[in-house]
Amino acid sequence: MLNWSITFLIIAIVAAVLGFGGIAGSAAGIAKLLFGVFLVLFLISAISRAVQGRRI
Repeated sequence: MLNWSITFLIIAIVAAVLGFGGIAGSAAGIAKLLFGVFLVLFLISAISRAVQGRRI
């Protein structure tokens, strides 16, 4: 998921440099969304591993 976020961020940067504002904005929005989903899933995973570690 983080790889997709970085990919869309790079696409946004390249599109912005080339002057494609609409595409750059859309790609940046997708990158933000994917990074947010990655962050939430990472936190859920970290918390669940911490809880499983305490049970054992």
